[in-house]
Amino acid sequence: MGTDPSTDAAAGQLSRSAADVYEEFFVPALFGQWAEKMLDALGAVDGARLLDIGCGTGVLARAAAPRVGARGSVVAVDPNEAMVAVAKRMCPDVDVRIGAAEHLPVASDEIDCATCQFALMYFSDRPRAISEIARVLRPGGRVAIATWAAVEETPGYAAMVDLLSAEIGEWAAEATRAPFCIGTPEQLGDLLRPSFTEVTVQRHGGQACFASLDDWMHTEIRGWTLAEHIDDEQFARLCRRAGTELSRFVGDDGRVRFPATALIATATASR
Repeated sequence: MGTDPSTDAAAGQLSRSAADVYEEFFVPALFGQWAEKMLDALGAVDGARLLDIGCGTGVLARAAAPRVGARGSVVAVDPNEAMVAVAKRMCPDVDVRIGAAEHLPVASDEIDCATCQFALMYFSDRPRAISEIARVLRPGGRVAIATWAAVEETPGYAAMVDLLSAEIGEWAAEATRAPFCIGTPEQLGDLLRPSFTEVTVQRHGGQACFASLDDWMHTEIRGWTLAEHIDDEQFARLCRRAGTELSRFVGDDGRVRFPATALIATATASR
């Protein structure tokens, strides 16, 4: 177990094994559905130079590659070595780089369009990251950024927060709340306006869908930031209690489904 679980987990740090679980389970259950919506909002076109910031295992980057075509290019950046290793394996045609959003390893005015899907919440200096995105975009370049709406708009995770608080402690609940910390259109829009023009934020409905309650628990605990901080005994205890506390999200077919609402902001670089 980690020495500082509250800091590591809330910051979105993953181990190599957790990154593999993330790609195998989280991407199809939750994250994969948003890539095309993001690219549609961005208006990514053939021939574009696209940068994906906080790329994770490359779910959006690999969807972007066919959009920009052979005349275009995709660069994907993430600070987590485990995520980058999986992204390189999954996206052999994408230029995947280690790098933080606050110090992008990209030249100024190099990029036509940029995406940041469910990563902004974890950046240590969000205003600096936003200004960095503006720096690397050409004048008139476009950015699309997605965050989760408030946790109350994703009821499965609101219940998971309560379960973790009761069974593990408030630090684990806070780590699970972290993805929802930019949960209103006003919060997201206000972050972009100092560096961009034509800022719009729209709410989009989605759905989380896991094969079973056991799959959801495995994915949530072993495929995310809590993986290195919750031991086998704690995990077993959580799963037992989840059978009662989370059963309302299980359908007659045994699958777990609940609404997952996102905010997608788009904006234009004015330099």
